[in-house]
Amino acid sequence: MSTSKAALTGQPHQNDGEKPDCRRHPEHYRVGRGEQGVLTVEPYKGELLPHWRFKTPADAHASSQKLLEMFEDYRAHDDFVGMDMARKFIQMGHTRARRYANYPGGRKYDKNGEIRERDIDEEKAKSAAIFEKVWIKVREDEDYLKRKKAHQRAHG
Repeated sequence: MSTSKAALTGQPHQNDGEKPDCRRHPEHYRVGRGEQGVLTVEPYKGELLPHWRFKTPADAHASSQKLLEMFEDYRAHDDFVGMDMARKFIQMGHTRARRYANYPGGRKYDKNGEIRERDIDEEKAKSAAIFEKVWIKVREDEDYLKRKKAHQRAHG
């Protein structure tokens, strides 16, 4: 297994600052941990980011359902990288909504680097819960997990 920085960060391999098209070259994609690489992998970032919203529960519901639909569309096209990127955006919907639910403005640390006191925003907490349900569904999907293992075996 590769131990390059790209392999460790979940970011695609890069030559001279160039980011490869991971749809054409899925071998360059590394699954990474959690949300790693979510904002660096094209063309998926450009396809998924416009649909990622969590400001209100209604936004979170519409967004999570659209991202789930895209996850299924990538599956139908035998595109594991797209599936995994949709999973990452769904996971990021949960984690970001949770951060904003816990800390006003999403700022966990004060200007001195100390953790701020939590001030729960119930609306953002609902948004986080909406994304969490969808995230659990995709991350535990048996077909997704098989494809993930196959991709990791083939490409690291």
